[in-house]
Amino acid sequence: MKFFNIEKTSEGKARAGELITDHGKVQTPIFMPVGTVASVKTVHQRELKEDIKAQIILGNTYHLYLRPGMDVMQEAGGLHKFMNWDLPILTDSGGFQVFSLSGSRKMSEEGVKFKSHIDGSYHLFTPEKSMEIQRQIGADIFMAFDECVAYPSEYNQVKASMEMTHRWLKRCIDWNEKNPELYGHKQRFFPIVQGSTYSDLRKISAEVISEAGAEGNAIGGLSVGEPEEEMYRITDEVTDILPKDKPRYLMGVGTPWNILESIGLGIDMMDCVMPTRNARNAMLFTWQGVMNLKNEKWKKDFSPLDEFGTSFVDREYSKAYVRHLFVSKEYLGKQIASIHNLAFYLDLVKVAREHIIAGDFYEWKKSVDPILRQRL
Repeated sequence: MKFFNIEKTSEGKARAGELITDHGKVQTPIFMPVGTVASVKTVHQRELKEDIKAQIILGNTYHLYLRPGMDVMQEAGGLHKFMNWDLPILTDSGGFQVFSLSGSRKMSEEGVKFKSHIDGSYHLFTPEKSMEIQRQIGADIFMAFDECVAYPSEYNQVKASMEMTHRWLKRCIDWNEKNPELYGHKQRFFPIVQGSTYSDLRKISAEVISEAGAEGNAIGGLSVGEPEEEMYRITDEVTDILPKDKPRYLMGVGTPWNILESIGLGIDMMDCVMPTRNARNAMLFTWQGVMNLKNEKWKKDFSPLDEFGTSFVDREYSKAYVRHLFVSKEYLGKQIASIHNLAFYLDLVKVAREHIIAGDFYEWKKSVDPILRQRL
C-alpha cells in the first residue's frame, strides 16, 4: 500500500493528501501535537482523540530514552501500548534536544556525548543508537539522527555540520536495513535537510536527502531564531527540490500564520510546542486573533471561551472563569487552555485542507492572516 497519496494540488504549492500508516490514516496538511514524554502536557489521550481531533502525535527520543527507559518501553510493547494511543506516532531523533544541551555535550564524528538533565549521568547518542531507540519506541514515522546548528552560525561551521549530518544519514540507513521492526507494524524513515539559512547549502542538502529515496523528508534547523522571512525563503527553496510525491515535514513550526504560510509553500506536516506552552501562560489562539486571558478586560466577560471553537471547553467555560483559574494559579486553567489551543490548531489545518480542495486556499489565507495575528 502506498504511504502517501496527493488528493489535490492548489494553484501554487499547497496540496491536500493522505498518509497511510499501520495505525491509521492522516489527512494532510496536518499539525502534530507534541507528546514529549509519552504525554501531551495536561491533556488526556481521550481528549486528544475525541475533542482535539489529533490524527498523529509526537514522541521524543531523548526524553523517552532517559525516562522511562527502553527496558520499560520494550516490555510494554512500544510507545503505542505504553501510553494507550492507537493512532499514528512520529518520533524525533534526539538530535534537537542534544543540540539544546550545548553546555553539556561533546560532538564527534562518532556521535554526541551528553550529560542527562535529570541526574547528570553521561550518555552517547550515535546514529545507530538513535535508530535503535526509535525501533524500541516503535513510532510509525521516525527521523534520521542529525545535527542542528544555532542561528546565526558561520558558513563553514554550518557546512561541516551539514556534511556530518549526511554521513550520519548513511549510517542510519545502513543500521535500519540490518535491523527490522520490533512490534509487527511498519516504520517509515525520514531524513532531514539541514544548512541553516544558506541557500547553496540547503540546495546541496535537499539533493542529498532526495537521493536517499526515503518515504518522506523533513526540513530541520529552522524556527531556531531566524527571521520569519528567512524561514519562508528557505522552505520555499527546499520544497522546490524535495520529491513532490513524498510528504514534507517542517520541524518545530509554529504560530498559526507560520503554519498557513508553510502549507502555502508545499509543507504537509508540522509540529510545535507553542499551542500548549503558550496555553499554560494563558495565551489563546482563535479565529478572531490572540487572547491573553490574564488581561483585566476578561474579568467580567461571561461569554463562552471561544464561540467559534470546536472543543467542549469553548462552550462549557466562560472567559471570566478561565481567567479566574489563571489568576488563582489553578491547574485546570492550563488544561482548558491547552485543549482549546490544540483543537484550534487542528481546526486550522482542517479548514486549510478544505480550501486547498476547493481551490481558493491562497485567497482565503490572505484574508485570514491579519485576523489571526491581531491581539484581542
